[in-house]
Amino acid sequence: MNKSLNKNPVANHMLLIVFSLLMLYPVIWWVGASLKTTAEMSSPAIWPSTPMWENFSKGWQFSPEFTFGRFFLNTLTMEFWNVLGGVLTSAIVAYGFARLKFKLRGMWFSILLLTMMLPGQVTIVPQYILYNKLHLMDSYIPLVLPHFFGGGAFFIFLLVQFIRGIPRELDEAAKIDGASVYGIFFRIVLPLIKPALVTVAIFTFIWSWDDFFAQMLYLNSVSKFTVGLALRMYVDQFEIQWGRLLAMSLLSVVPSTILFFFAQKHFVEGIATTGLKG
Repeated sequence: MNKSLNKNPVANHMLLIVFSLLMLYPVIWWVGASLKTTAEMSSPAIWPSTPMWENFSKGWQFSPEFTFGRFFLNTLTMEFWNVLGGVLTSAIVAYGFARLKFKLRGMWFSILLLTMMLPGQVTIVPQYILYNKLHLMDSYIPLVLPHFFGGGAFFIFLLVQFIRGIPRELDEAAKIDGASVYGIFFRIVLPLIKPALVTVAIFTFIWSWDDFFAQMLYLNSVSKFTVGLALRMYVDQFEIQWGRLLAMSLLSVVPSTILFFFAQKHFVEGIATTGLKG
């Protein structure tokens, strides 16, 4: 079968093109709809007769007081700290489980894995009560702080599997040269797990960017709104401007798309290697 496929490269490419168009159809429709007027939204045509490019300019000028640039800046600032905290702390915790020996290590790691099966909705109420008593509502701290405490059980597990695939002989050689535990981590382990760290960074960015529920729960001031909350305000209006809403939602996926394409090589390597080692 492989030989027959290799003998027909044109047919293979045509087949891939057809499937690619099927996968890209929703995105193509999305782009076309963002250039339509509200009256044209019910039209079956993918592309409008007269593209309304002003949907992007008018949608960007969200209100006389705020533009979408403010909401993008808020979200990207929050994402910077989320990614930094998630990558750094998950790597430290994973290194401890993978390399250091301490009492009840297996039990604590098992408990960590069990938390992956705990629905996030279960912890929403106690977290809300805690942050409310600490007077941290209407701030980014409830959204950022959890990422500085391990980054999440899934990321720790992923990095543990990756670190276990690194030969221990490298640690022993570093110890002979006088390296401490911290020296081994920063000079030996951290550079070698770069693909896995990129994977953690991408997942942290995307999941945090899409975490609409938590953002809606903890943020109240419009000046602190993220992109997701700003898009929701379009729906709250008496008359929904669908063209502007779709135009801004199209722009909202640009940062995640750019991040993935720039880090695609390391992302694929991190996923593939982590799945094979351990």
